Amino acid sequence: MSGFVEKPEPLQVPGLVHLHTGKVRELYQNEAGDLVMVASDRISAYDWVLPTEIPDKGRVLTQLSLWWFEQLADLVPNHVLSTELPSGAPADWEGRALVCKSLRMVPVECVARGYLTGSGLAEYNETRTVCGLALPEGLVDGSELPAPIFTPATKADVGEHDENVSYEEVARQVGADTAARLRQATLAVYSRARDIARERGIVLADTKFEFGFVGDDLILADEVLTPDSSRFWPADQWQPGRAQPSYDKQFVRDWLTSAESGWDRKSEQPPPPLPRQVVDATRAKYVEAYERLTGLSWS
Repeated sequence: MSGFVEKPEPLQVPGLVHLHTGKVRELYQNEAGDLVMVASDRISAYDWVLPTEIPDKGRVLTQLSLWWFEQLADLVPNHVLSTELPSGAPADWEGRALVCKSLRMVPVECVARGYLTGSGLAEYNETRTVCGLALPEGLVDGSELPAPIFTPATKADVGEHDENVSYEEVARQVGADTAARLRQATLAVYSRARDIARERGIVLADTKFEFGFVGDDLILADEVLTPDSSRFWPADQWQPGRAQPSYDKQFVRDWLTSAESGWDRKSEQPPPPLPRQVVDATRAKYVEAYERLTGLSWS
């Protein structure tokens, strides 16, 4: 059993229809048929959406995504129509609500990997492949790959795992032309972002994107290149052969699996609330990632 420890009740806003509650985002539709995407301060780990929020997280994710959309605009269009607060929306949506195009979403998580870790490492250790792609011998946790690879996954519901699939399976599901466009766009965006991050002393190990269509136009959607959707490592601490320190929710994962939390990950019991020091340390990591990548000060 997993999912929300405490599923929130969506806020009712005049002129907006609530469509969906995700792990982090609330999705609404306005009277024009556009989507309004609101990033909350919720955080998830081990397929649970935790009962404790991380202050400013929703704004960091939104503002960082907007910054990245600007860096990528010449490669692929994105779904953002406006950053203005919808009429009647609460003031605390400021900075974390986006009005977006309504897309025909592709049901695939488009993952790019430039370094070997996570589920890719687990598969490699068994088969020397990732999503069916053969890789050289001798790679270890944190190894840079000879070239970035496209390793798609199925999109899972809240509380479920995404599952890695082969490129051939994606082509079977969405068609060969769409699969080829997804792979090309994913690797192009990853390569641009990897180079930008590298200039700022950060390794972009892997990341995932979501795409949709307006007519025949492929559009980059959802969040992009945030600590929730990407593995960012400090370049000066990168050392293949071990787990890397990262700009993400590692403080949360480490505490949940520690004796201090008292939580058994293999049980069906929901995880406990996070202590203040873990909340503060996690918030600081999200803010640091924003500041190092953008060069801007978080206020």
